Amino acid sequence: MSTNAYIKYLTQQLVEYFNLTKKERKEKRRHRKEDKNTGVSHWFGIVPVALSMFLRKKIKKRKQMS
Repeated sequence: MSTNAYIKYLTQQLVEYFNLTKKERKEKRRHRKEDKNTGVSHWFGIVPVALSMFLRKKIKKRKQMS
């Protein structure tokens, strides 16, 4: 990407951002935060999450039996 194309892109993004109302900017920021993948699954994938869910279920069943 050439320098001129990059400057043009940045300028367009800034203009779009400043054309939004304060409420729209807050809403957009809130959606970005909600979409973020956080926690264990972000760093290690879905396998540890699935394993922890499986183990919790097993422990819960054992507590109910006793």
